[in-house]
Amino acid sequence: MPAGTRLDPIDRKILAELQADGRMTNVELAKRVGISAPPCLRRVRTLEEAGYIRGYHAEVDARELGFEVQVFAMVGLVSQAECDLVAFEEKCRTWPLVRECHMLNGEVDFILKCVAPDLSTFQSFLTGQLTSAENVASVKTSLVIRGAKDEPGVPFEILEARLARNA
Repeated sequence: MPAGTRLDPIDRKILAELQADGRMTNVELAKRVGISAPPCLRRVRTLEEAGYIRGYHAEVDARELGFEVQVFAMVGLVSQAECDLVAFEEKCRTWPLVRECHMLNGEVDFILKCVAPDLSTFQSFLTGQLTSAENVASVKTSLVIRGAKDEPGVPFEILEARLARNA
């Protein structure tokens, strides 16, 4: 199934179930989506190969592991030439404290989600690496006080409702 091909309802149900619980067995997944295990496994493999499923991860509690500080950093660059954007993205991939990096339109070029064990560790990263990085013009940071929602993936119920309206 090439990327972009419309998925059938069973494929979408497989994706929704795996997004909610990526650890379930193929037998359990097959039961939940209403097919037998062998075709379910084939569908999962096809969805993986087509790029709909990019990986499986454990959701770890950063605070339980001693990462008490979460910060969003809004980064403005001197140059937005494609080669400079790519160079900044590559640099972000080398910084362990940066957990997410997104290019934006508007006043800010990038937003970075960073985690650190404490404020002094983040401050050292901020002054020693981020603000001094090549092509960085400005950095504004916001310390996360608490999170109200952190939902991975996509809202399948919205997709299903849209498909039902267009059917």
